[in-house]
Amino acid sequence: MKLSQLRILVAVADQDTFSEAALYLEMSQSAVSHSISALEEHLGVVLFLRGRHGAKLTPVGERIVNHARIMLQHAEAIAQEADLARGLKGGQVRVASFRSIAIHLLPDAIAKFSQRYPEIAVNLSEHDNYRQVEKALREGRADIGFTILPTDDDLQTWQILENEYVALFPPSFKLPGQQLTWADLANHSMIMPPADRIMMRDVYDHIQSLGHKLNVISEVETDTTIVNLVAQGLGATVLPRLAAEPIPPQVQVFSLPVPLMRMIGVAVLADALHTPAIYAFLDVLKT
Repeated sequence: MKLSQLRILVAVADQDTFSEAALYLEMSQSAVSHSISALEEHLGVVLFLRGRHGAKLTPVGERIVNHARIMLQHAEAIAQEADLARGLKGGQVRVASFRSIAIHLLPDAIAKFSQRYPEIAVNLSEHDNYRQVEKALREGRADIGFTILPTDDDLQTWQILENEYVALFPPSFKLPGQQLTWADLANHSMIMPPADRIMMRDVYDHIQSLGHKLNVISEVETDTTIVNLVAQGLGATVLPRLAAEPIPPQVQVFSLPVPLMRMIGVAVLADALHTPAIYAFLDVLKT
């Protein structure tokens, strides 16, 4: 039993004759007749009484037609869901991000996307770090994720921005020379995020590879708290610029003596089938 047979069955029931049903369906009358005969043979019952005045449903035919109408409605709903998923008139895009991107980049991107495609919902999930974002992508809980580049080959990525690590000093700090030196950093009390935080490993590795060490007097979990402590003159810090923002105007900002960049990219699963809505959101991010 095929959906095409059910459509023909309903058309004959609605049009009352095989010839009118054939015209309605833009088929030959013989094709309509053959389809109904094949369906009757498959079901083992007579669906129509044929006569000079057309085709009249039998009692069992009437009951079967009612079921056929319901089945065709469900088939249409299935097709509509598939169309929505393939197109840009519905559905959703699931975006996974870590905090600094969720705060500073995504609100504007989501607003632009929603203006262009108001019928597509954007579901944003915030994670502690980029590894959790990549895990969400691989487990199918997100369609698009923000991560640190480079990453593994199972993800297709595009670079979105460079996020520089900057040194933040209190208002009272006097720069001895024309630019910040490692000695300036080493001689100052530092308030830093915990050393085991993923985003800080690059910083410590970078500084240690150059033969220097920071004088960390306190580890604080929250970036905003660290920046506010620096603003109050209680120490200096090194943070990715996005993580530090908004930076109070009285806080002094310097590039590291040997600059360190964090490449931030957007990623999708490389071997997955992505909807037009996902590519549309990627286009917004890349422009």
